[in-house]
Amino acid sequence: MDITLSQCFIAVDDHDRALAFYRDALGLEVRNDVGFEGMRWVTVGSPAQPDVEIVLEPPLADPHAAPEDRRVMAELLAKGLLRGVIFATEDCDATFERVRAAGGEVLQEPMDQPYGVRDCAFRDPAGNMLRFTQPRRG
Repeated sequence: MDITLSQCFIAVDDHDRALAFYRDALGLEVRNDVGFEGMRWVTVGSPAQPDVEIVLEPPLADPHAAPEDRRVMAELLAKGLLRGVIFATEDCDATFERVRAAGGEVLQEPMDQPYGVRDCAFRDPAGNMLRFTQPRRG
């Protein structure tokens, strides 16, 4: 069986702010920007991985969702309780400095983890946690 990752989804509450972060701070390219029934989906990805995309989607991508469901999703997003992604990088420390200089909200400075990686963590403008990891050397 040959299975590869194609897309993953991250909930965002402000696509313009998210786009500025993912495109400008992280250097991802915009691949698609679609509106439908008052909602918006923006697809971004690394130029180094043309077959993998991150879709920045509304917190509750259902135009018929109940107001209570929308409120609950917005609260979960604001608390940072929805899942983010882990990015691989060749230089965790340099990536950390670049994202911090671009205004990323630091959650964890670069550190060696007992499970064999060096990583750091940020929150995106919507509150999602993003980790940047590299294999520990030596």
